[in-house]
Amino acid sequence: MPSLPYPDPRVALATLHGKADALAPAFAPLGLRIEPVAIDTDALGTFSGDIERRGPPRDVAIEKARRGMAAAGTRLGIATEASFGPDPILGFLPVHHELIAFVDDVHGHVVVVEAMGRDTNWQSTAVRSPDDAEPLLLSSGFPEHALLVRPNRFEPGMAIAKGLVTRETVSAAIRAAAAASADGLARVETDMRAHVNPTRMRRIAALARELADRLARPCPACGAPGFGRAGIVTGLPCADCGTPTDLARAERHACGACGHAEEHPRGDGRTSADPAACPSCNP
Repeated sequence: MPSLPYPDPRVALATLHGKADALAPAFAPLGLRIEPVAIDTDALGTFSGDIERRGPPRDVAIEKARRGMAAAGTRLGIATEASFGPDPILGFLPVHHELIAFVDDVHGHVVVVEAMGRDTNWQSTAVRSPDDAEPLLLSSGFPEHALLVRPNRFEPGMAIAKGLVTRETVSAAIRAAAAASADGLARVETDMRAHVNPTRMRRIAALARELADRLARPCPACGAPGFGRAGIVTGLPCADCGTPTDLARAERHACGACGHAEEHPRGDGRTSADPAACPSCNP
């Protein structure tokens, strides 16, 4: 990869959770240096729910990056944001949404990459005793992946035990949380903070490589780094009658700095839609 046209290669990373190890290798070939800044990112929201996230994931990630930039005095910043939960359609399966925002005040734009998938160990269950938590411990990757425990009927100000990596600390936390909860139950969850969740850290590293690849593509109009996929163009024609459908016909690639945009073929090469998705063939 070529080095990017930045006079200062420092990229401020606002984090408390050791993400530099996952991000830095992807950006080194571009001549960019990830520099962690100890910003209290928990103030913008926590996975455990004791602090509600302040806005959509994209906005929160950009705010994190800008706080890091302000603290480090850089014109480049980066931050990640994620969410976890049951699949909205297949509720029994977990879903992981990860996002990385790269804020570029040299060229005046933000490049965001994101991915959603089921490559996560996220789990959450209510238990009455430590023995009830055994199935989660066995299936979550514990103790390499940490756990957190809180009262099931959680109220502001209640204690949450995080980063638990021994059975003794998990058991003690369950007893304390169950005693504090109005229903006598403790909620045990995987701790999804990156530094105690290797599965999430691997997802961040993979997404960082995707972001680095995008930054290596300059805009054909203005030369700013980060030209790439910005959305889709609908209208994929029906294979039987040619009627446009709501499916993607092409990808829209754009530059956040100058606004230049182009249409590119779908990445999977598909040129027609199944008649089942056609408003004429299957009204």
